[in-house]
Amino acid sequence: MFDKFREECGVFGVFGHPEAANLTYLGLYALQHRGQESAGIVSSDSRILRSHRQMGLVADIFNEDILSKLTGCSAIGHVRYSTAGSSLLKNAQPFVVSYSQGGIAVAHNGNLVNAGLMRHELEEGGSIFQSTMDTEIVVHLMATSRASSLVERIIGALSRIKGAYSLLFLTEREMVAVRDPHGFHPLVLGRLKGTYIVSSETCALDLIEAEYIREIEPGEILLIDDHGLTSYKPFTPLNKCCIFELVYFSRPDSNIFGRNVYAVRKEMGRQLARENPVDADIVIPVPDSGIPAAIGYAEESSIPFEMGLIRNHYVGRTFIEPQQSIRHFGAKIKLNPVKDFLRGKRVIVIDDSIVRGTTSHKIINMIRNAGAREIHVRISSPPTAHPCFYGIDTPAKTELIASFHTVSEINRFITSDSLEYLSIEGLRESVKNGGCGFCDACFTGEYPIEPPVDLDSRQLTLFEREIVI
Repeated sequence: MFDKFREECGVFGVFGHPEAANLTYLGLYALQHRGQESAGIVSSDSRILRSHRQMGLVADIFNEDILSKLTGCSAIGHVRYSTAGSSLLKNAQPFVVSYSQGGIAVAHNGNLVNAGLMRHELEEGGSIFQSTMDTEIVVHLMATSRASSLVERIIGALSRIKGAYSLLFLTEREMVAVRDPHGFHPLVLGRLKGTYIVSSETCALDLIEAEYIREIEPGEILLIDDHGLTSYKPFTPLNKCCIFELVYFSRPDSNIFGRNVYAVRKEMGRQLARENPVDADIVIPVPDSGIPAAIGYAEESSIPFEMGLIRNHYVGRTFIEPQQSIRHFGAKIKLNPVKDFLRGKRVIVIDDSIVRGTTSHKIINMIRNAGAREIHVRISSPPTAHPCFYGIDTPAKTELIASFHTVSEINRFITSDSLEYLSIEGLRESVKNGGCGFCDACFTGEYPIEPPVDLDSRQLTLFEREIVI
């Protein structure tokens, strides 16, 4: 398995189209990179909500028969990787409940930092939870509200929670999109003729040939019903977009936070070359996420770009390992070096990040065994030394190799000839746009919302004890 951060979640919604469920299926397919654990769609025909959720990938979960039963002109969908709550069907989304005001479904991308406190408070008041998801807290807060309108109940619920959330709500007759005041994760509005579309990324709009209208603003609540769009702005925007969306998570063909992701990653590579040049023969990426930055590095340094590692795109989530041990099998089944291009060469390897360092170690060994003379690793982001609490499933701080080891020590562990990272100043320069500030807590430890744990405590894990530097 690759030593990468795990994706978070993706949401997609359609209001006012006779093929709402089919369009939502396609939207989720385009957002599959944001979560591969479970997926679900809830549709409405103005009278009843219909739902289908299942563990697995979008294409494996839905077929024509299932989609034909999700009738109606409105639908919301969700792809999930669990950042809060365990990997169980009961935690798959969209989450659907019935309460005094009717039925409601909710899909959530993000993470609530005060979820434990709020859950305890609600349970003390008599609430009974069906799942371990933090998303369900929002539903319980709405159910206990005495406000008359859906938007007022949502505002009341959100005023009591802290954290990151891009939310889609669906009732029998309304769809509501919400982005948290910090604007941690992307959420965009589109239009397909007379139909409104909401999506985590613009790449899903492209697939269904929808027109991009704008980003839903930080702190904005957007009500979509038969009367059109109504925007509410009850929360002060704080503008702290997740910088790692641009570094790794979002698809390169998406436009988020006012920037094209592919162009930003190329600029990161150019800036990396300016900051950390090295005399070499070829530049190769760790595919697929390292490709744009590697192209930028090659262009800036005038060193030829080559695909020195080929990725097998058809590897599933599980595979049967041979009984006879093959060294580095987990890495080899996904990546294979092109020996004729690497043999005797001084190679620059570009990747977007190093998490634990174990996979980087295996990749360097593969390249060296393919005959490379020198291997210089360049990372198109700063060292990731701090966990994220806002919807990205990062390991604990004790499992991040950059938390307790210097760049020189990491270089020795992964066995490269040299290792350099993009500076935090270089990263900020690469992503700047004039419209959005950024959360870069995973690099700096400067959290815009107080984390729910004591970050100063340090307990040595088996991981740390096993790294011999």
